[in-house]
Amino acid sequence: MSNTDTTQYLSAFLDEASDNLKGLDVLTLELEKDCSNMSVVNEIFRTAHTLKGMSATMGYKSMASLTHALEDRLDAARSGKHHLDENDVDIILQCLDVMQSMVDSIRAGGTDSKIDVSELIKSIRSFDEAEAQPTKEKDKKTETNKADAKTEDVSLSDDQYDSFLTEAVQANAKAFSILIELSETCLLKSARAYIIINRLEEIGTVFKTEPSVDTVENEDFDNKIEIFLISKTACDEITNMLQKVSEIKTVKINEFDTSSVSSEKTAANDNAKSEEAKKHPDSLTTQKVEKTAQQSAQPKTASAKKSGSQTVRVDIGRLDKLMNLVGELVIGRARIERLVQEARLREFDDPLSQLGRISSDIQELVTKLRMVPVSFIFDRFPRLIRDISKNLNKEVQLVLEGQETELDRTVIDEIGDPMVHLIRNSLDHGIEGPADRIAAGKPEIGTLKISAYQEGNGVIIEVQDDGKGINVEKVKKKAIEKGILTIEEAQTITDEEAVKIIFLPGFSLAATVTDLSGRGVGMDAVKTKVEDLGGQFDVSSKEGVGTRVFVRLPLTLAIVLALLVKVGTEVYAMPLENVEETILVKKENTRTLNGMPATILRGEVLSLWGLATSLGTPRDSLDRDEYPVVVVKTGKNRVGYIVDELIGQQEIVIKSLGKFLLKIKGIAGATILGDGNVALILDMGSLSFGR
Repeated sequence: MSNTDTTQYLSAFLDEASDNLKGLDVLTLELEKDCSNMSVVNEIFRTAHTLKGMSATMGYKSMASLTHALEDRLDAARSGKHHLDENDVDIILQCLDVMQSMVDSIRAGGTDSKIDVSELIKSIRSFDEAEAQPTKEKDKKTETNKADAKTEDVSLSDDQYDSFLTEAVQANAKAFSILIELSETCLLKSARAYIIINRLEEIGTVFKTEPSVDTVENEDFDNKIEIFLISKTACDEITNMLQKVSEIKTVKINEFDTSSVSSEKTAANDNAKSEEAKKHPDSLTTQKVEKTAQQSAQPKTASAKKSGSQTVRVDIGRLDKLMNLVGELVIGRARIERLVQEARLREFDDPLSQLGRISSDIQELVTKLRMVPVSFIFDRFPRLIRDISKNLNKEVQLVLEGQETELDRTVIDEIGDPMVHLIRNSLDHGIEGPADRIAAGKPEIGTLKISAYQEGNGVIIEVQDDGKGINVEKVKKKAIEKGILTIEEAQTITDEEAVKIIFLPGFSLAATVTDLSGRGVGMDAVKTKVEDLGGQFDVSSKEGVGTRVFVRLPLTLAIVLALLVKVGTEVYAMPLENVEETILVKKENTRTLNGMPATILRGEVLSLWGLATSLGTPRDSLDRDEYPVVVVKTGKNRVGYIVDELIGQQEIVIKSLGKFLLKIKGIAGATILGDGNVALILDMGSLSFGR
């Protein structure tokens, strides 16, 4: 099939390939804990085979060759000819990295052939087949059962046969050999065989096909195909299902006797795994991550297939366009409501109320369509931490919580790199090496906890480690060396203020520049990105105990609830995400502290700033007895902005100001109001305070 023929399938291929590679990452990390876990090996093999078939169909020969070589190595492990070890895990992960690079290259308009995989394929195929040690002495009962079961000349080696029955027992399922003869008039034998295999995969696990899938793909086989299936479905049900497939002449099913798998062997395997667990009680990921990997490694059930078939992939560009249209609908609705209010047309109240409900439902639905779980980025962290910790010779266990928490796809795409910065910072600067941790009376293995949860109209992501924390005195000393602080200032600032110095561009505590740190592009880049997204960023640390990074992100960047305020003749929108409350402050209740106006709010001092002065715009009235004040909280900072008028809350559609006005400090964008006028949306996190 030519590239022209497959162009229409390119988007689906890239999405499927990315999903498969992500799943293989999780499975390979699971395999690293127990290289003898054949259920994981089989699942990796099946996923690699899927990738090979997809890439070959699309004409990407380099990717197909690489996955084919990987498939051979895994198949050797499945048949007992090769025993997997840590070196194999490293090679598999290396293959996944190369394949991800290929997918990225193809997505960017290139090809997979830019990456030379010949040496990698050579290393994959270099395993010593002489290490295969098939068990020569079999239990007499097992041999008898094999002889009875193989009456149909089953095309499985002894090792494959044992593995086949063992996997069936472990899955608490039955083992079948299904011999299917296609009709002599069948024109597309390969396509028909794939339909049959896919139907069987819906009810269980296809262990092997004879002839091989490669042979089936090339239609280089006669009208017969034998499929070895592990399933909980009854024999009669399988027969009835297959007989509904057209162009099948005969179906013959043989169910194997799985009692040949001795209970002693199963018990021995369990004991071996138990002993291994005692030797290595700690691992890279916690039980929550293990559970995810185990679920990925389970055979696909019929119910899972049905659930998957009820979803459809939608291009993110189409969702963006749909969201823009919903935004226009919200603006149009606001304008109609304003016109009706001005004309005092009471008969429009009910239709407008109904229109409001419908548009709100559509808006909520579209917003949910764009939401994806944070697992979209969390799933890459186990592999990232595994690689970094090995590079740093540190032992780290990862705890993930709240992977099901959802965020807008746009926010998810933007927050990935900042999260990587935070993880690298924790592993490099925070968590100590094993010897230092033992000397400090800590467990040898460090803990990095990443959690996500929804709070109000935002999502909180926390990154917490039990490392050495931030040395405040070291920060002050470095700040003095760089001219950021004077010696007098360093003596007077609080520890919290000192910690905030690490947010400054170019500031780094690393003694040397490495691949991970030392260039001063860590925390300041994270803070800038979070604030660009309309979020909040904060860090707390205790020396010797650890560091906690707090990131608050808006659920969506498209339509938000805002407080409209008036300053002079202009209307501004303040996202409610940052607004704590609104108050009226009498002039007599204000005082001057350090040259700045302030008032007392529930026993606490609240600094007051003129929003007009901060924005550089004139005010309507400079002398009033009472001031409307908007109390804004960004991080741990709390300030009251004096405005001329509080207009009220309203849903607003965020519109970009374009690339030329993108970097204006204090302005996040613009929105169109119900009267057709444009109002600027304030970025409360970066708005410079001033009078």
